[in-house]
Amino acid sequence: MFSLSLPKISFPASTHFIINNKRLLLPLLLLCCLAYAPLRAMTLTAMSDAFFQVSIFVAATLFIYYYAIDRLPHLELGYLSQKSPLLEISFASLLGALPGCGGAIIVVTQFTKGQASFGSIVAVLTATMGDAAFLLLATKPLEGLLIMIIGLSVGIISGSLVNAFHKQDYLRPAKNDYADECLNQPSKAIIVSKSIWQIIMMPSLIVAIMIAFNTDFSAFDALLAESITLFGAIMALLAVTTWALSSKGQSYQQVTSEEETITPPSKLYKVLQDTHFVTAWVVASFMLFELLVTFAGVDLKAWFTHYAYLAPLIAVLIGFLPGCGPQIVVTTLYIQGIIPFSALAANAISNDGDALFPAIAMAPRAAFVATIYSAIPALLVGYGLYFFGL
Repeated sequence: MFSLSLPKISFPASTHFIINNKRLLLPLLLLCCLAYAPLRAMTLTAMSDAFFQVSIFVAATLFIYYYAIDRLPHLELGYLSQKSPLLEISFASLLGALPGCGGAIIVVTQFTKGQASFGSIVAVLTATMGDAAFLLLATKPLEGLLIMIIGLSVGIISGSLVNAFHKQDYLRPAKNDYADECLNQPSKAIIVSKSIWQIIMMPSLIVAIMIAFNTDFSAFDALLAESITLFGAIMALLAVTTWALSSKGQSYQQVTSEEETITPPSKLYKVLQDTHFVTAWVVASFMLFELLVTFAGVDLKAWFTHYAYLAPLIAVLIGFLPGCGPQIVVTTLYIQGIIPFSALAANAISNDGDALFPAIAMAPRAAFVATIYSAIPALLVGYGLYFFGL
């Protein structure tokens, strides 16, 4: 018998990165839609809307937020717990209610170090909305503030009740050496993106504000309106591509969570990282909605209107998924008027954002139980608001 041995083909590291990176599926899908003539106009509009209606306002909100919290002192929950258990729970809920996942990750880390109670874990995971809060605040600030107040209130009540039934060290894991931050070098893609954003940020913000006030650019000049749409689509594609190239994108966590903090820490890079992340998921949800309507004739708004009683339950179940990506999709559906406020509130309470990843890694039992506990107030609040017609 003769055996035929084929030579092994080795690919460079960059090729493996491209082949294995699941994040690249999104920019590739967008390019395919742009190349397909029947979908080109729809895709350009969806991408431009995502950039001017969401990305710009998210970037501005993030910029103000990160520079504001830089002046706030970090407090140890252990010290607050000695002063008053209610004070600890309240501060944990406040950290969770703040936009983003940073506050929730701080509480998870302090819990594993023995500096926070199990009630504070339930409080922060109940109160947090993750990066979806930036999207909501940027597009519907009043609803965003209301969700933060609801999350803060429910977090304090839930955390206090849990500490009343469980000891403070309930489900606390053995002491570990987990680092608070994972530092890495900025990717070449985000370095290039930074230079572009510094040039287009203010002009784009002005255009976005004019669009928010229903300015009809086609009334001035049709070519101007088309140019703005094209520019917005290009910037959205840049943001999505930068997001795709900023991570290996191999695991579920790498696809759905925000990027690791770079070294040395930079507020501007953090703003861009989070903006690209939010943009990618908003573009994905916009495109998914348009494709379902175009090819399948699915009317999500009519479906949720007909089965409105299921919306809060579905939102709670989606909230069980780790990471901020799925939650941004839910928030986008609310902004588009497809799901009711009750579903948004239910999802905001049940979802744990990116904080669930370190919780699963460092204290899996506590993460599981805390997630189940957070579902109870999520269902109560969601269906309570639903029966009030919200």
